[in-house]
Amino acid sequence: MSVEARLKDLGLILPEAAAPAANYVPFVVEGGLVHISGQLPMGPDGLAYQGKVGVDVSEEDATKAAELCGLNIIAQLKAACGGDLSRVKRIIRLGGFVNCADGFGNQPAIINGASNLMVAAFGDLGRHSRAAVGTNALPFNAAVEIDAIAAIS
Repeated sequence: MSVEARLKDLGLILPEAAAPAANYVPFVVEGGLVHISGQLPMGPDGLAYQGKVGVDVSEEDATKAAELCGLNIIAQLKAACGGDLSRVKRIIRLGGFVNCADGFGNQPAIINGASNLMVAAFGDLGRHSRAAVGTNALPFNAAVEIDAIAAIS
């Protein structure tokens, strides 16, 4: 089953890859690796989740934000693969950042929203290493931002 078919079964539609918000590129392909710039929880109506987790944003919504970041990572990956997600050999790493209140310590559970999506979409090829860290602010006051590295053929 294709990645897009798996996403459809989950009730998710792969968006178009978002343009960068500043002076950088959305991904770089080098030596069989795709380095994907940090993705925000952008939905069809713009930034979907803003604020600090534990203050303005619930853990449940933050987990949904992470899943949305993951969906945007897959969209960038599709663009990097010339539209052919079957070229993905492995999701290698996710770097997750959670805009959170002081003392909040549940970042790993939040970033699971993206990690679970990668495994659901790519199967064992979606299992990856990762970081899940808290920060005092993110661009545009986003609740979550996630970057990625993937191997492609």
